[in-house]
Amino acid sequence: MILANTFHVFCQDNRKNYRLPIFHTNDIIKVDGLLDEPVWNQAVHAEDFHRVLPIDTGFASHKTTVMVTYTDVNFYMAIICWDTLPGKRPVESLKRDFVFGKNENFLAFIDTYNDKTNGFSFGLSAAGAQWDGIQSNGGGVSLDWDCKWKSAVQNYPDRWVAEFEIPFRSIRYREGVTEWGINFSRLALKGNEKSSWAPVPRQFPTANLAFTGTLVWDTPPPKLGPRFSVIPYVSGRGSQNVEKGEAINPGGDVGMDAKVTVSTSMNLDLTINPDFSQVEVDQQVTNLDRFELFFPERRQFFLENSDLFASLGTENIRPFFSRRIGLQSPVNAGARLSGKLGDNWRVGLMNMQTGATSDIPSTNFSVAALQRKLFTRSNVGVFMVNKEITGNPTDSTYKGNPYNRVAGFDLNLANASNRWTGKVFYHQAFYPEAGKDAFAFAGNVTYNTQTLLASWNQAWVGADYLAETGFVRRKGYFRINPEARYKFFPANSSIANHGPGGSLEMYFDPQGKTSDRITSASYSVNWLNLRSITAEVRENYVRLLAPFDPTNTGGDTLARSSDYHWNEALFTYLSDSRKLLNYEISARYGGFFNGERISLGGKLTYRVQPYGNLSMIASWNRIILPQPFTTTTLILVGPRLDITFTNKLFLTTFVQYNNQINNINVNVRFQWRFAPVSDLFIVFTDNAYPDDFRNKNRALVLKLSYWLN
Repeated sequence: MILANTFHVFCQDNRKNYRLPIFHTNDIIKVDGLLDEPVWNQAVHAEDFHRVLPIDTGFASHKTTVMVTYTDVNFYMAIICWDTLPGKRPVESLKRDFVFGKNENFLAFIDTYNDKTNGFSFGLSAAGAQWDGIQSNGGGVSLDWDCKWKSAVQNYPDRWVAEFEIPFRSIRYREGVTEWGINFSRLALKGNEKSSWAPVPRQFPTANLAFTGTLVWDTPPPKLGPRFSVIPYVSGRGSQNVEKGEAINPGGDVGMDAKVTVSTSMNLDLTINPDFSQVEVDQQVTNLDRFELFFPERRQFFLENSDLFASLGTENIRPFFSRRIGLQSPVNAGARLSGKLGDNWRVGLMNMQTGATSDIPSTNFSVAALQRKLFTRSNVGVFMVNKEITGNPTDSTYKGNPYNRVAGFDLNLANASNRWTGKVFYHQAFYPEAGKDAFAFAGNVTYNTQTLLASWNQAWVGADYLAETGFVRRKGYFRINPEARYKFFPANSSIANHGPGGSLEMYFDPQGKTSDRITSASYSVNWLNLRSITAEVRENYVRLLAPFDPTNTGGDTLARSSDYHWNEALFTYLSDSRKLLNYEISARYGGFFNGERISLGGKLTYRVQPYGNLSMIASWNRIILPQPFTTTTLILVGPRLDITFTNKLFLTTFVQYNNQINNINVNVRFQWRFAPVSDLFIVFTDNAYPDDFRNKNRALVLKLSYWLN
């Protein structure tokens, strides 16, 4: 039995009170989920998990046992998840990196650097689907990172059992240490109970590395030395632009990625002529906004180990956004070096070179970030982003900036208990003819307890701030945004928690005059059976700084400097996600600039577990405007079919009808993972007009990649 407190206490001493010894073994462990090797009878057990949700007092009623061991090559875990409730264990599918809240699962969070900020996560659903990701910024998990590891699950009426085999060369850690931070999380979804080995307050995710226990090694994990892996690919494609009357255009390509383990804590990634044709299509939205919408990066090379770059700035003030690189021009080559330097320093360097097209010149993109740990869980970093034109377009003369650079610092703050978190940054842009207001300055602070969450955000973005390799929704403003939420936790009730929330968001132009204001008040109710309702009322004020078409369909525009005031009500309902048939619905009604807006939206999902699900997203917006403006109905419908034949064979079909952009998009994506991190993809894409289904363009791509060690 692990030395632990016998009562549930949230404290900063988890690493002292929850300690799990791990011993070397010479046993040959077959990863089959049977736990018949002698080492599992000798290993120390981590058990007596603490409840996290729906309440965080007492021990979990769904018992979990974890055992660990290691060889010279691999780290092993064995898990027993006891389950005495009747019925199927809810799972979505067999697809990798499942949605945490919709699957019965077990996860491990490993702080290999002992900095309570960065680490790795591995897990399994009860059906055997794998989960792996990199942890950063205190514990957030990026599931876009994949590595080679093995697992197996066995299901029984009263339990499910799993084994993990994680090669040391697949992760990064400091050499010579004998302690790692570690925590284990169990979601017994059928019984609506989340638990963890080392206790975590219910207002935080169990992935939070501030609350891990300690994995105590009998000897330091092995030194690895340099390692090298190559992932070559070959692809073939056929595309046709029917609108332009073009014939089918065949083509093919070859390229490769390479991974070099420089040390146990430093990694070098290389790519030559990468191909991103297998990337999943973006989920479209109805755009009724005045500013650019954010669509996440989905390309694997830019996602792996990129947290040093992706975390710069804030959500809407990003000096670096990798999606700006290569979406409209080919990427020729790139390199990224990232990792730890000693106990307190992290470094990230990336350089990408793109080729030229008829209207876009060849360009070099570079970003460098250096981060220093402060106190227990805080850090300060400096960075430089550089975009440099290296050639001319093939058919025309480029008239944009020859270079654009952004430099600055980010200070990230988090206390040991994670109740207080915050950020302050200053960024400066450099480009020809940059004005005095080419800067962005922002700060925020959040206080988070079990009942109260309160935050203050403010930002000042100059009118001349230009980050061509970033994402900046708007410029030339000062913004303040206080928010607060309170939760009541009734005893002996079917309601898990309920409570009010409120926020104020205000924008001021460079002259200090209000340009936007959103005041909101809401109330949320969350039931123990995972249903939830949120109702909200908003007061809006907008003074337009540029002409704007409120339907975003190319119609008449509202005049610059005109101002508008309206109120609206919003409603959201989520059903029990454990049910095979579950749904989300939303509604919105009220004013909208000089007219009215009625909106309905939702998502319907049916699971055929564990082999996949059929879902449908839809939104309907009725924009009622006075003359001479046009009253408009905007419809977006997106049925999606996900089939997981096995945990290595997947088919996704996604259809999107969007009358705002007058398009029907069909995307069919087949994936066969025939070996670890080695895939065959077949992707078909088609775009057509919705009125007569007349084709615009289509493409068929086949891509084969293989991981060579």
